[in-house]
Amino acid sequence: MADREKILRYFKAGGDEELAARLLDAAEAARKSRKYRVTDFLDPHSYNVAEIIAANYDNIKIEADGGFNNAERVKAAFIDENFMGTPDYAISFFEVKWDKRFYTIGHRDVLGAFMGMGCKREILGDIVITPEGAHFAADKSFANYIESNLTQIGSAPVMITEIPRENLAQREEKVKIISATVADLRLDAVAAAGYGVSRSRMAEEIKSLNVRVNWKEAKKPSQSVNEGDVISFRSRGRVEVAEIRGTTKKGRLSITLKRYI
Repeated sequence: MADREKILRYFKAGGDEELAARLLDAAEAARKSRKYRVTDFLDPHSYNVAEIIAANYDNIKIEADGGFNNAERVKAAFIDENFMGTPDYAISFFEVKWDKRFYTIGHRDVLGAFMGMGCKREILGDIVITPEGAHFAADKSFANYIESNLTQIGSAPVMITEIPRENLAQREEKVKIISATVADLRLDAVAAAGYGVSRSRMAEEIKSLNVRVNWKEAKKPSQSVNEGDVISFRSRGRVEVAEIRGTTKKGRLSITLKRYI
C-alpha cells in the first residue's frame, strides 16, 4: 500500500502535488478494481511522475500509448498485475488538411485552434505536421466535438477526417548538433547558446515564463541545468544538453547541444 501523504509531500516541493494526487487516484482505482485506469495525455515530465507513483505499488505496473511511434505525449495506464486483458486507451486519430498554396500553418497554430475551441491540453496527444496537413491524437470522448467544431485554423478553412492508427504519419525530427562554450551551466547561458539568441534576451524569456526545463516551467535565469536536461522555448522547439565535455583553457565549459527543429 502506497503512503499517499508521503508521496504528496515529496512532489509538493516541485509544484507537482496536484498532478501527483490525480495520478494517485488513478493508481488506487486500478488497485481497487483489479483492472486498470487510464490517465489523460501526459507530457514526459508528468509521465515520469506517473512512473514514480506506480513504483510505490507492489501490484501495479504502468504502460503507455500515444499512437505515434516515440510519442512525446502519451496516456498512461495503471494496470493491476492480475489483469490479463489489454487496456483501452480510448484514443482517436485525425487528419486535418488545408490549402497549402495560400496558408502556412504550424504546430502552434493547430494547437491554438484547439485552445480556441475550449479544449484542454490534456485531451490532445502529439500533433505532427505532414506534407498534406497534420495528424493528431485526441481523447476518443471528444472525437465528435472535434470533428464538428474544428473547421478553421487561423484564417484557413480546414477539412478533418478520422483515420486509423496505421495511417498515422510518424514523428520525424530534424536535429542540429551545436558545440558551444559557456561561462557556467546557468539556464540563460545554455539556452542562449542553443537557440542562437543573446543571454539577456533569454533571461527575459525565462522571466516571461516562455521557457521550460524537462517540461516544467523554468524557475529563474540562474537555474542550473545538467547533462540530459531538455530545454523548450515556446514556438522554437527543444534543446537537449547532450554532453558536458569539460573545461577549456580559458576556464569556460565546453558543451554539446542537440536542437530539435
